Amino acid sequence: MEKLRRGLMGKLEGRVALVTGAGRGQGRAHAIRLAQEGADVVAVDLAAPAFPWSAYPMAGPGDLADTARLVKREGRRVLALPVDVRDRAGMAAAVAEAEASLGVIDIVVANAGISPFGPKSWEITEEQWNDVLGVNLTGVWNTTSVVIPSMIRQGRGGSIVVTSSGAGLRAVPNLSDYCATKWGVIGFAKSLAQEVARYDIRVNVVAPGTVDTPMVQHEAMYRLFRPDLPNPGREDAGDLLRQRVSLMSEPWVEAVDVANAATWLATDDARFLTGVVLPVDLGVSIR
Repeated sequence: MEKLRRGLMGKLEGRVALVTGAGRGQGRAHAIRLAQEGADVVAVDLAAPAFPWSAYPMAGPGDLADTARLVKREGRRVLALPVDVRDRAGMAAAVAEAEASLGVIDIVVANAGISPFGPKSWEITEEQWNDVLGVNLTGVWNTTSVVIPSMIRQGRGGSIVVTSSGAGLRAVPNLSDYCATKWGVIGFAKSLAQEVARYDIRVNVVAPGTVDTPMVQHEAMYRLFRPDLPNPGREDAGDLLRQRVSLMSEPWVEAVDVANAATWLATDDARFLTGVVLPVDLGVSIR
């Protein structure tokens, strides 16, 4: 928790932030850091085991409740809502409930995402393809689209931060559906940044490297990184990642470091930044 507490402290006082994929991992870290800066938080997550093809379990209702508890511990108000970002009407209803409870949303962190690990592109099932694009790309469009009208009406600007990935900057084999979405959200965010700049709404992107969360710490991920080994584990994957990073302190990005970047982009310290793609990747993108 000490690492979570370093940073800006209080620069988002009086604002309301919506975070999708807030049940655990990066989303939970975003929710906590925004709360530490003074924002009240709308924490949205599917919180259900919706993807039978997935190699790792999704966050559940208990995870989302834990995120809400951790935000409250920071002394901020929180509204935790189990919503599927693919459900546009559901997201619109969530935003309406949030505005009635906490006030108009000033900050959006469109973070919800899922990642399959394999197979080759021509072997991906139609179900998996539609799920990945639905959550990672359409979900970002749904989330921003239902928030922006009230951001414009309130007339005080706002900040939108979209989560892409290192896989949105460099191609990765056996992740074609995931790469398609993470490249796609960068193009979407840059276009959106131009559309809403006149309203003083900023749109930026964080592109994390391999983050130490349940989405990557599982057997299927280890096999993707180390197909040369019969039963690879965390340390085997870490050994490979150390060969790819520029900063050699550790192989994994921590969720809090992505949250620190996204939170800074949401503050007035970044008030002249829009359309920026910020890699948080231990220097992988410069190699």
